[in-house]
Amino acid sequence: MAQKRKAVDVELEEGPSATRMRPSGIALAYPTLSCVPAKPPQFQQPTQLLTFSYTPEHVLEFNDSALRYYIDPPRGADLGYGYDRWIRRPDERGRLDALLQTWSKFKKSMCKASSSQSKAPDIHVMSWRGIMTKILTAPYEERDSWELNVMRVGGTLYFEEHLSDAKLKAKNELEPRQRRQTYYGYAFETYCTTSTPGHRENSSSHVQGWGGDVNTNVQWCSVVKTKLGDRRIVIGGEVDCVRGKYSGNTANFVELKTSLTIRGPQDETRFEQKLLKFYLQSFLLGEIVVGFRKPSGQLVTTRSFRTVEIPRLVRGKPGGWDPLICLAWGDEFMSFLHNILPVDTGKDVWRVTFTPKVGVTAIMLDASGVEDVMGGDDRVGFLPRWYWDELGPTMSGSGNTSSDRDQGSQVLAASRSSVPLGWRI
Repeated sequence: MAQKRKAVDVELEEGPSATRMRPSGIALAYPTLSCVPAKPPQFQQPTQLLTFSYTPEHVLEFNDSALRYYIDPPRGADLGYGYDRWIRRPDERGRLDALLQTWSKFKKSMCKASSSQSKAPDIHVMSWRGIMTKILTAPYEERDSWELNVMRVGGTLYFEEHLSDAKLKAKNELEPRQRRQTYYGYAFETYCTTSTPGHRENSSSHVQGWGGDVNTNVQWCSVVKTKLGDRRIVIGGEVDCVRGKYSGNTANFVELKTSLTIRGPQDETRFEQKLLKFYLQSFLLGEIVVGFRKPSGQLVTTRSFRTVEIPRLVRGKPGGWDPLICLAWGDEFMSFLHNILPVDTGKDVWRVTFTPKVGVTAIMLDASGVEDVMGGDDRVGFLPRWYWDELGPTMSGSGNTSSDRDQGSQVLAASRSSVPLGWRI
């Protein structure tokens, strides 16, 4: 663990809408961008565990009915086409339920497949891919803060994005211009995908290449197991499509993105900064196809990027980024949480807040805060009750060495007794 630094005050939000929290908070300092880690943690090639689909009514099914295949979009495609028929699923709390259902199904399938009572490996972190992207890109984030709800049950950390009522409202009430720009991305996906490899859809539309009206209820998702440093991670996320025949692994997954056409050096710099999120969101998952468009929504051209080749495109450039710094930060972030979160009951919920250029604070929620996180559902913290019941013995802290538990207890005790509001590492 890095050397402890001086304590700093952690300011808590005031006002009637603020979530009440316990008075002690713990902080992790912002990383130094000028110092590349000498020995960065390794990020392991993902292994796919299971896939699932959401139907047009957003019902989860363990099949590949929503799987789409990549096909080149027509030049000059109108990304505004079909906007008035867009079925947009409202943003809501980012629950882990579907991911936990998938993990539960996978564990049960392992038990059934073997007479030797083999069990699934111990997992240190479980989260959606979007949350992991936020964590890993944090060293270069200069504008947007974020909040997570975090629980530790046994040796596993569970990450759920926390959206305040104000943020949720803002996501669902986009300005007309921003809403249309969001739609351009979905329209690009429908121009680029088909339900049959190599063949366009037989659409009733008279628009060339149109693959069907946009319904964001429909998703195809992949759940994978990977490793950052010595921590095993299960990540789930939507996959836009695959290139060629689907082989049951992540090698030919394709992520689809849109961006304004590059008209000069400033546009190029902005796009290269965008590539960081593109890269870490799709890290080791195949390729990214970017559709470059005019402000009016007309598709100009496309370009394919192999994810592993993206870092060399920005290396040595002004404002460039280094993925090794991101991976080292991600490893430090998870070490930080594993060290400070106790494992005595597993029922505690922590609010982890990232502030650009400052760092991360972690504060344990009080009973009122936990109740707000539960949202009136049958949950233990933010974990669904059925999953909590399935965990059984792991609720008592199995999967941790005695030194892990001792170190976590010491750190937490130090934060509550000798540090008024927070300390940095």
